[in-house]
Amino acid sequence: MARPDKAAAVAELTERFRGSNAAVLTEYRGLTVAQLKALRKALSGNAHYAVVKNTLTAIAAKDAGLEGLDDALAGPSAIAFVTGDPVEAAKGLRDFAKANPALVIKAGVLDGRPVTAADITKLADLESREVLLAKAAGAMKAKLYQAAYLFTAPASQAVRTVEALRVKREESDAAA
Repeated sequence: MARPDKAAAVAELTERFRGSNAAVLTEYRGLTVAQLKALRKALSGNAHYAVVKNTLTAIAAKDAGLEGLDDALAGPSAIAFVTGDPVEAAKGLRDFAKANPALVIKAGVLDGRPVTAADITKLADLESREVLLAKAAGAMKAKLYQAAYLFTAPASQAVRTVEALRVKREESDAAA
């Protein structure tokens, strides 16, 4: 490959690193072309999966200001450049790796910080962003309901006490 081609490949990888909010480095040794195509299709909404050259990837990561991938760049490598929800992409990779043990998640970068394969698995175990936001909204609503109940409790207790006194007085007036 001529030098300008390598420079163009490094520039493209650098832009992919900069344009993504996460990147997951995998080893694809033993996967067929059909399996790679299925993986790309599974990740299509959240990530772009590309087979990369290790030396060019190391240079591009350094140019993009990312560290922590150098140790994992050994053997045949491919990177999932995540542009969507990182949790969904991690789930897609985890589920595909369970079905196809030849896919090995090696490491990654999330918001500029290096993450291990175990961290990516933990990320995949999280619920989606929408579910977490719904749970947070539900918790806030419950707290607001508790606060409203707390503020109205003295007034409603006073009303019940006055009503009980009124009933008692009517009963005592009727008995007398």
